[in-house]
Amino acid sequence: MPMDMNAFKLELQERKERIDKSLLKYLVKEDTHPAVIHQAMHYAVFNGGKRLRPMLVLEGAAIAAGNPEIAMKTACGLELIHCYSLVHDDLPAMDDDDFRRGKPTCHRVFGEANAILTGDALLTAAFELITGNADEPGVQPQQVVMVIREIAAAAGSQGMIGGQIMDLAAENESIDLATLQTLHSLKTGALFVTALRAGALLGNIDAGGLQALTSYAQHFGLAFQITDDLLDIKGDQILLGKPVGSDAKNHKSTYPSLLGMEQAEILARRSVEQCLASLEGFGSEADFLRQLANFTLERQS
Repeated sequence: MPMDMNAFKLELQERKERIDKSLLKYLVKEDTHPAVIHQAMHYAVFNGGKRLRPMLVLEGAAIAAGNPEIAMKTACGLELIHCYSLVHDDLPAMDDDDFRRGKPTCHRVFGEANAILTGDALLTAAFELITGNADEPGVQPQQVVMVIREIAAAAGSQGMIGGQIMDLAAENESIDLATLQTLHSLKTGALFVTALRAGALLGNIDAGGLQALTSYAQHFGLAFQITDDLLDIKGDQILLGKPVGSDAKNHKSTYPSLLGMEQAEILARRSVEQCLASLEGFGSEADFLRQLANFTLERQS
């Protein structure tokens, strides 16, 4: 059956709104003293993000246990980690970006020192929130401990931060395809993988199911990154909320720069095909993941 793209976009929006409501509930209120840090945290979190990572957490729990809500605290915690990483990525010492999704970046609004502390605060709040997942009915404390370990590793020096270190080192340098794949599997892919695994672990999935979802997330992360690279060349600046061509301007190695546009698009399609193959052991409970993989090739932002 052909995919109804408009219906899927509406579903993505509904899921995003549900996650946003939970994030608003879990974050410390903006007027809590000292107000500036809590205002900055809200600014960094509610900046138009797609909420793909928390969606994957919830979908893992839905597939494993039939109930995505048992993983909502972990889903929101992982999104706080993602948001902290963006605040720090935008800093002058890192990517030096003035805008994100069409809005001034956190350090442009609150100053560099407050932006650094905002990232720190989001990271620590994330683990406080994830720990609270042990209070959910049907979730065992040992499962939460396992999830905390996985998320910490994915966000650390051998995961997201390691990928950022590689990215900084690669600026104005030519790198090969294998290095680029390693870089993005850490910087971008690690959080996608841990997101889907975290929800599935909280839902007490079996080993075979966990391996299949891990494979899906790995291929999804690659397809997502290639699409990002392609959008930086041919995307709509208004829809993206940032200038196109920044990768070339910053002399960054990307999939299109190494492979060419046509081969990069082929690799993205193959990655989506591998996503779908990873889900062959699942039934209709994995339809959202199938649609999400296909949507990745069509997204405009």
